[in-house]
Amino acid sequence: MTDARTAILARLRAAPPRIVPDLPPVRKPWGPADETAKDRFIRLMTAVKGEIIEIRRMGFVDALKKLLADKGVGSLLYGPDSEIAVLIAGREAELPQLVAYDRPVAEFKERLFNEIDAAITSTKGAAADTGSLVVWPSPAEPRLMSVVPPLHIAVLEESKIMNSFTDAVSELGWTENMPTNSVLISGPSKTADIEGILCYGVHGPKQLAILLITD
Repeated sequence: MTDARTAILARLRAAPPRIVPDLPPVRKPWGPADETAKDRFIRLMTAVKGEIIEIRRMGFVDALKKLLADKGVGSLLYGPDSEIAVLIAGREAELPQLVAYDRPVAEFKERLFNEIDAAITSTKGAAADTGSLVVWPSPAEPRLMSVVPPLHIAVLEESKIMNSFTDAVSELGWTENMPTNSVLISGPSKTADIEGILCYGVHGPKQLAILLITD
């Protein structure tokens, strides 16, 4: 460790704690006065080509089967220790080829980038004011699951749709339990770098489908 780095870290450790100021009030997002958080999220997410399928919890596997068939998915990546594994437990044989993300990326990279049609992940919730999913990657569901396969399927519970990103930070306890990595997903991959023309699916999933559990 260099002397400069040692000095900087020592000063940071010695600095007295500071009181975190209260966040300013959040203005209501633009939209109809009677629009619910769920309706606002759906409106903004579908505006950027996010596909939302409202389902009941008991019908989860049947809805997933139909979605995979409609999309022509032959292989589905999932976390074997995730919430998704619990939802599909006992009915794995009804789905296309399930591929468990259960090894280091160095051992899995070739298959992940070249052979996986879709991946399914859980979410922490959603921020309605920006139409964004809130995803916290973890060892059970690494970040590459939501950014590499051509189709990302995200599972969202209606009760976890929050009014704003500020509400999400508060309700998820980021100040006490800040995630090592967080991802806000607003539709499939897109860029407007070339001549200001918005293009989808350039450097990530070409499609985003959200299974919205309403009970």
